[in-house]
Amino acid sequence: MVSGRHPPRQRQPGPAPQGGAFAIMFVPLLVLVVAFAGLALDMGMVYNRKVELSGMAKAAALAAAKELNGKSSGITAARTRAREAAERFIYRYSTAIVWNDAALSFGTTPAHGGSWVGAEGAGDGAAHFYAKVDTAQLGAVSAGISTIFMRVLSDSLATVEVADTAIAGRSGISALPLAICAMSETRASARVNTGVSADELVEHGFRRGVSYDLMQLNPRGTTAARYMINPVVPPGMSSTSLNPTILGPFVCTSSLWMPRLTGGPIRVSALAQTAPLANLATQLNSRFDDFGQDLCFPIGAPPDTNIRAYTYDTVGGAPWMSPATGLAAALTTDERGRLETVADLPPPASGPPPADAGAFGPLWSYAKAVKFSSYTAGVPEPSGGYTPFSTADWPNLYRTGISSSNYPGTGQYTPYNPFNTMNPPTVTSPAGTRLKYASPLRRVLYVPLLSCASAAPTGANVAATVLGVGKFFMTVPATSNTLIAEFAGVASEQSIPSAVELYP
Repeated sequence: MVSGRHPPRQRQPGPAPQGGAFAIMFVPLLVLVVAFAGLALDMGMVYNRKVELSGMAKAAALAAAKELNGKSSGITAARTRAREAAERFIYRYSTAIVWNDAALSFGTTPAHGGSWVGAEGAGDGAAHFYAKVDTAQLGAVSAGISTIFMRVLSDSLATVEVADTAIAGRSGISALPLAICAMSETRASARVNTGVSADELVEHGFRRGVSYDLMQLNPRGTTAARYMINPVVPPGMSSTSLNPTILGPFVCTSSLWMPRLTGGPIRVSALAQTAPLANLATQLNSRFDDFGQDLCFPIGAPPDTNIRAYTYDTVGGAPWMSPATGLAAALTTDERGRLETVADLPPPASGPPPADAGAFGPLWSYAKAVKFSSYTAGVPEPSGGYTPFSTADWPNLYRTGISSSNYPGTGQYTPYNPFNTMNPPTVTSPAGTRLKYASPLRRVLYVPLLSCASAAPTGANVAATVLGVGKFFMTVPATSNTLIAEFAGVASEQSIPSAVELYP
């Protein structure tokens, strides 16, 4: 008998029993979770090792490339710097890098498939401006990583190679995007001056210590030959004509976006015959702490540490000179059918030259005339320079009536860098707000010297061959018509400062 007070329980509707299905699914899912976790561990280990070696390779390549100067000394320094940079890194989170010189090679182009040679094969280093670091040559450092879980996917993943390579080298050169003709095709010649026992070194027709107006020269005619260079087209490549107004930033920094100036013709265009520097004089004068019109900025184009202009045409402008005043640059002449200066004329057979003593401009403000006997063809100039003449030789080197008045020092000392401060001084610092940016030798311009063997190039966007790079020291600020600078020798292309970067 069923009691009405306690009716029988009825089954409520709901899901059917699992029957162990969740447990069955959990096992393969757990395997997948563990597998993915293992893959993450393997891939993390591979990634970290790759990052360690990639960073080390890039740092070592950059350190090596900065030292390459086209000489054997640069190769030696590059090896040292690459090792030092690499040994500052660790791998496997705590293991020190053990360097091997076999990991470093040098090339003439940044192409991965190019010809790369070791230090022994680079010879004297000429044209080798690129460094490559290959961590595969470091043995245990870049040995493959043995994986634990990735090998399950494929036997080829049992060991993963993590070696890396990095290439660094020149991307630009610190030369002015303006060019002039070499006054002679001959790299070095001896000038015989009456009254001195040693011959004077003349380089591509220029005399050290003499100021030239670079806008008033031509070895093949009496019309000035001066050019702007397309700053972004490397030698041997064609280009379109260039608007001179875009040259401003390159003049500010004195830079070209090409790794070198030789190896093929560059592209040049003749500057205007009237006011050739109308759009560039202000940029040139940033070296004298002139930042008017905000065309240059001191961070990227700093003033020189010495901005004193040697205005020989004003009293006290060149206080080491006697006579006390004269022309700002050596007097231009065309008496030989070419545009040159009176300082370039052969010494007269007898008596003084027709030009007066002040016509030779200020002498030796930065560089001194040197003896030909101290020059050796094919050998870089010593760090201390060639053997200079004495100021006592001025009457015989230039003309009678020219002498020095308390020249500031001997040896390598000059008015730009005197041993003692003169009165009136020959040194002036930039304004205080820009003094922290000041850089020495900013007034030294690296100016490409073009081959004008048969005639000076004419027209726009024409090919021209660079014979050498002249060092010219700006004695006074430029104007729309003049760029007056003292010749200080021919610089080897390899010795010119350059920008270095990584290549893909």
